[in-house]
Amino acid sequence: MTGQVESTPASPAGHGRSRPTSTAGGGRPAAGRRPARSKLARRRNRTAGLLLAPFAVLFLAVFVVPIGYAVYQSLFRVQRSGLGLEPPETVFAGLDNYTRVFADNSFLTSVGRVVLFGLVQVPVMLGLALLLALLLDSRVVRLGRFFRLTYFLPFAIPGVIAAVLWSFLYVPGISPLVELGEKAGAEVDFFSADMILFSIGNIVTWSWTGYNALILYTALRSIPRELFEAAEVDGCSGFRIAWHIKIPLLRPALTLTGVFSIIGTLQLFGEPMVLRPMASAAISNSYTPVMLSYQAAFGLNDYNFAAAIGVVLALSTFVLSYGFLRLSTRGSS
Repeated sequence: MTGQVESTPASPAGHGRSRPTSTAGGGRPAAGRRPARSKLARRRNRTAGLLLAPFAVLFLAVFVVPIGYAVYQSLFRVQRSGLGLEPPETVFAGLDNYTRVFADNSFLTSVGRVVLFGLVQVPVMLGLALLLALLLDSRVVRLGRFFRLTYFLPFAIPGVIAAVLWSFLYVPGISPLVELGEKAGAEVDFFSADMILFSIGNIVTWSWTGYNALILYTALRSIPRELFEAAEVDGCSGFRIAWHIKIPLLRPALTLTGVFSIIGTLQLFGEPMVLRPMASAAISNSYTPVMLSYQAAFGLNDYNFAAAIGVVLALSTFVLSYGFLRLSTRGSS
């Protein structure tokens, strides 16, 4: 039985001793260790909660509460009666605003435009970022710190400022790019309807390629160097090491940068808004979904419709990001 005491024979010196027998259940010593372990677990959980509390508060205040308020506002509409002399009345509209969103050709066109933009710009940007990261990680590159700083500088410039800087490089008469094209016999209008999407994509790519390259480079530096040394011993060239070892091991980092790029593409706003005064014929108020929501809220004072656009855009971002995440991680362990 647990806790049974067994008497031992007397020793030659005549001293008798008694000791508790060990049992299958561990006896009292195991039971005595449980309170200490549970106390340690409670302390760890409390520490983790304290560390996560600032993030949880900011996440609720910046994301959850605004999205919840937008969902609430999207379920109402402003109703005006008579000749408009009476004060407007806010009434429950149900899903009417969402019906308006999906029936609006401007919204569907803007979504198709940013999707087309992302299908071209995101692969180009991530491809350049991957190439820069591989070059930084190679042995042939010198002055690695200088190039890392150079890659990061465009991201350090705010997007609006970057768009203003590039807009001067697009304006005919003062743009060296336009002058260079004229000398080569090609007249390029960066603000035309055919070129404006390329002009915006160039600004976004210039701003974010270095940022993504540094994320990929950091992931490369976390790969054990022994893998590359073993491949070199086996006779692999630098290209084969990059193709068969580095790029496959960069799959999680590429997925992360891809998700961030998809989210940023659907939220495209600053660059077309800055270029719009110089390309009003090519960039309308509803050029992107966010611009359409902005116009509905601050141009037409239809905040409920703008809230519905925001909710639909948030759900679309989640669906596309989650689909890309599942597709990119399929078959990985």
